[in-house]
Amino acid sequence: MRVGARIVKTGIAITIALFIAQLLKMPSPVFAGIAATFAIKPTIYRSYRSIIDQVQGNLIGALLAVIFVMAFGNHFLVVGLGSVLIIILMLKLKLDDTVGLALVTMIVIMETPSDNFLQTAGIRFATLFIGIFSSFLVNLIFLPPKYEARLYVRLTHVTEELLKFIRIAARQEADYQLLKEELPDIKERVYKVEQLYTLFKEEKIYGKSNRIERQRKVVLYKEMVAILNLSYIILKRLHQYKADIAGLPETFRSMLQEQMEYLVNEHEKLLLMFLGKVKAHAQKCDTADKQRNELMDIFLQNLKDETFRADLQSYHVMNLLALLVDYQEELEHLEKLITVSQIYHHEQSELNLDELEDQ
Repeated sequence: MRVGARIVKTGIAITIALFIAQLLKMPSPVFAGIAATFAIKPTIYRSYRSIIDQVQGNLIGALLAVIFVMAFGNHFLVVGLGSVLIIILMLKLKLDDTVGLALVTMIVIMETPSDNFLQTAGIRFATLFIGIFSSFLVNLIFLPPKYEARLYVRLTHVTEELLKFIRIAARQEADYQLLKEELPDIKERVYKVEQLYTLFKEEKIYGKSNRIERQRKVVLYKEMVAILNLSYIILKRLHQYKADIAGLPETFRSMLQEQMEYLVNEHEKLLLMFLGKVKAHAQKCDTADKQRNELMDIFLQNLKDETFRADLQSYHVMNLLALLVDYQEELEHLEKLITVSQIYHHEQSELNLDELEDQ
């Protein structure tokens, strides 16, 4: 089991919260530790957004708790009713992530002894705030996340796996049932890459030059993730239309396979080009354009056949060809983005593969 930075930060935040609460001689420092667990977030940006929501949730929970106790007392049925209202109110205010802390705040305050209720409730409320701000402080200072390395490694691994499946499916060598079972797992891995990209995009960067470089990288990774999604859709269509592709004329099927093989190779080269391991083409290679045009010519000729045109096979092939055209255009766009990025940020854009693999 790997101990990640978030696990360590949670432990540090709880420790600091308990220490501060004890230092201030709070009667129940454990409440600070409980609140600290709710505010740890994976990025500084999310931590900043979280503390605003947590403060709002804490205030709402405390206010409703005081109102309920003053009006109805602190019977367990009243606490249960208050919990339901808190949840409904938080969902209405779109503060879903803070429901847990709001409930803790309400229960902690409503279970306050009746003697000196307001004073004790205020102390417990302040103790919870200590936990929230302790977590925010830890998020801000300790172990700042570095998501780019993790994003690139995960994106590369998932892309390579996808491209292998596309090659096999294009050659009509993939087992239909096995690929059907594998597709949901691949989709889940693609989704995790998207999540990492979101975290990378939210990382806080200081300095004007660094921000410009980061903005270019955000655009680059956005395009790479978009192409990854497109690759998944192509693989899914190859699986769905396996019988239609197998029924195509031999010449057409061979050209379709060559086109996909070429585009897959270009995709792999761009991943290496991003690392500075492969140089950009000195002049634009028109191989893919020629293959695409020849494919479209053959497809249009087949459309003249009324039998082919009336069958669903023609629509399926048309859909696959359209996806391949999009794939080619997106790859060309990615190559331009990588070239521009390396021109302006040559030194910064070179990533260390050994360092990346350790992430």
